[in-house]
Amino acid sequence: MSADQRVAVVAGGGRGIGRRTAELLAGRGYRLIIIDLQDSLDTVNAIESAGNEASGYVGDLTDQIAMEHFVPWAFDRWGRVDALVNNAGISLIAPAEHTTLSDFRRVLEVNLVAPFLLSQSFGARMLETRSGSIVNVASIAGLVGVADRAAYNASKHGLVGLTRTLAAEWGGRGVRVNAVCPGWVKTEMDAADQARGTYSDADITTRVPMARFATPGDVARAIAFLADDQESAFVNGHTLVVDGGWTADGSWESLRLQKR
Repeated sequence: MSADQRVAVVAGGGRGIGRRTAELLAGRGYRLIIIDLQDSLDTVNAIESAGNEASGYVGDLTDQIAMEHFVPWAFDRWGRVDALVNNAGISLIAPAEHTTLSDFRRVLEVNLVAPFLLSQSFGARMLETRSGSIVNVASIAGLVGVADRAAYNASKHGLVGLTRTLAAEWGGRGVRVNAVCPGWVKTEMDAADQARGTYSDADITTRVPMARFATPGDVARAIAFLADDQESAFVNGHTLVVDGGWTADGSWESLRLQKR
């Protein structure tokens, strides 16, 4: 199979960052397998309408038995998987003292346990061929603390740690593992969080030195870079921050805004 027929799996590819990543990878010659809890037919149709190939799969990423069926199905579809993008995730905004144990566990299951299950399963196949790239979509909430997000922060910190550990274990056997850490992105998840009145556009744009939200495309291009075994051939265990300078800027607000 020629180099332009690589295969990528995007978890959580039905919307937002995942959908844009799937479309971008397809445009760069990958065949796409998209798994989501909901039907990803819109994403598959968009990719196929552009003249590229994609298949969708509906499944619960936290269900080990379901994933044991999905992984061989994915390899059977086109005979190989070159890149895995662990993008699926959920948010939870609540004070730590009001966060229920069941909610906390659910966030960890989706944001941390599911990427581990997929990485373990696809990684084992990649190790057999000594080739492959795994990209975990973490967050700047995996690098710093953000109030009222104890479960989300814990899950993303864990995902960064998992990324580095797998990179240490598998890099010498041809499988690279990296993470992208976005700041705030304009997606359906952001719209749902803002609808609860938890923050406004201005809360974000006044804090980001580049004075805007990220777009799904900003993050997708970073993911595509890390997935590519030529462009990022010696990048392993890295957390690529895509936050417009949020975590770099220690200025107080008035000083930050003076520089606009």
